[in-house]
Parts: sequence; structure tokens; C-alpha cells
Amino acid sequence: MGSIAAAPAAKLFIIYTGGTIGMVFDETAGTLVPMDFREIKYHIPEIARRGYDFDMHAFHPPIDSSDMSPEIWIELARIIYSRYEEYDGFIILHGSDTMAFTASALSFMFENLNKPVILTGAQLPIGEIRTDAKENIITSMEIAAAKKDNKAMVPEVCIYFDYFLFRGNRTKKVNTEKFEAFNSFNYPPLAEAGIDIRYRSRYILPHSGKPFSINTRLNCDLGVLKMFPGISRAAVEAVLNTPKLKAVILETFGNGNTLTAPWFISCLKEAVHRGIILLDRTQCDGGSVELGRYATGVQLQEIGVVSGRDITFEAAVTKLMVLLGQELPTEKVKKLLATSLKGELTEK
Repeated sequence: MGSIAAAPAAKLFIIYTGGTIGMVFDETAGTLVPMDFREIKYHIPEIARRGYDFDMHAFHPPIDSSDMSPEIWIELARIIYSRYEEYDGFIILHGSDTMAFTASALSFMFENLNKPVILTGAQLPIGEIRTDAKENIITSMEIAAAKKDNKAMVPEVCIYFDYFLFRGNRTKKVNTEKFEAFNSFNYPPLAEAGIDIRYRSRYILPHSGKPFSINTRLNCDLGVLKMFPGISRAAVEAVLNTPKLKAVILETFGNGNTLTAPWFISCLKEAVHRGIILLDRTQCDGGSVELGRYATGVQLQEIGVVSGRDITFEAAVTKLMVLLGQELPTEKVKKLLATSLKGELTEK
């Protein structure tokens, strides 16, 4: 661990998509309304003391994070790509509900990212006295500006919230009421903000040194089958027989276990035979799928189910969207699903 000071001369680009962080109370309307984020220096005067040079882009109208979509991810990727050479780092202000999905998606859409892309938000609007918005924005800017040996300290897509910086595709929202809204159960924080910002360099992805590019082809023809005791054959078949279906995420018990009823295994076999990719991830927040550990896992291995190991649900969904969008052979997709592409899986 080490302490690195942010570079005050850095040029940053802030993208405001929407969310609680940008809401202020309108006394006339008596409700919270989106603020014009061109007024950010008014709401956070501390930014001026840091000496940052920054520009902004705001979505009009602001997007409720519940309405986040692959089309918006593509727009975000293109905005960053078009300004990549001009800025040292990027901050995306985003609603917290789907922030982990957006962070995961961008991590897979970006190739050879060598600059920080930090997503942050707030549990209380920026206009509230007790808001967490100010600290989250100020520290995100400092992290996005931080360099060592003229290279970005954190060249990856991250989420910063409540004093912790997490890898974006390792993170999930865990609380709707507390300021510590996010956690990364299977991977350590990349940095912690206290008196200093302490970076854990050994956990941060290395610089690639190659030209930055983006992949904007996404395919959403996937489904989710969550296991529960008593699940019916009709429910299973409804998911597996969805029109145009190309992949299904199995949300399984414990280390990746499912029921062993012959009808259920038969349904999975038939789906695999039709070319549908089945990705097994545990319903548990912590831990990993281990398909060979129990008899049920061995059955799943034998029929061609892919182990998701310790991937988050958000990363599983978005990784599949990106891989399916490449129109690769099924076996190639399976191989890449089992491979850590952007640090989303713990290496064996």
C-alpha cells in the first residue's frame, strides 16, 4: 500500500447521467428536481481549491438509473472514446441502483483502458445538508487525477462510494439506506480514502500500453433462471424456451448446486443441445462456484454448463451481452466466460 497525491493540473471530464446525486429541492414545486450540473462549482466550492481543469457533459433529460440500458452504455462508451486523448480521467455521476451494471458493462466494452473511469453517486441529493455527494465527487476527482510516474494510478473502470474504491465489475449494491451502499465481496478495495487516499497497487490492473478502443456490439438475448426449492418444470421450460435465447445465467445454490431431478437435468441437456450457453453462478454474495465438489455439480459439468466461479450477477449479465455481441462460436464464448478478461474472476 502507498499514498499518492492527486495531480492538481489534471484535466478531467465529468458525465452526469442522472440519479439522486444531482437532485435539489425545488421550493416552488415542493419536490426534488434535477439540478443543472453546470452549477457544480457552486454546490461544491471545494473543487476550485483543488485547481482541477474539468469539463462536463449532462444527459438531457437526466436518466433514472432504473431506466439504464445497453443503448446508454454505448453512448457513454462513445462519449469517453471521443474525448479519450483530451482528458486524464473520467467521472460518471450515476444513480446507484444500476451503477454496478454500468461499471461492469463499460469494463468489458473498453479495450486497453489506460485511464481512470470512476462511477460515483450519492444516497442523499447534493442539496441536502448531510449529503454524501460532495465527498464522493471530490474524492472521485482526486482519484481520477492521481498519477505515478506520469501514468494513471487506477487505469480501470471503478466505483467510488463512501471512502472505498472498488473494481467496477466486482461490485454490487448492498444497501438502500446506508451511505456504504456498495461492496466487493470477492475482491479487495483498490483504494481507501482517509486522511490520505491509500492505493493498493497490487490489486489494480496494469497499464496495457496499447491503443484504447471500444466495443459497442451488445446482444441482450439472454435469460436468468434462479433456483429455489419447489421450482416447477413449467417455470424452467418457460425460461429455457424463450424465443431467440442464446444464453442463460443459472443462479444456483451454494457452490453451484441445483436440484438433481431427472426432468431438470434433461431440460438443461436439451437446452445445451440447442446451442444455449448455460453459465452457473452462486446466489451467495461471497464465495465461488465449484462444479466438481458435489455430485450435482459433476452432472452440470458433464452436460456442458460453464462455471461462473466468483463472478457477480452484474458482471455475468454484461459480460455475456458483450461476448454474444461478437457473434463468436459457442465454444469460444464458453472459453471466454471461464477466462478473467477484465479482472472479473479470481484466477485459480
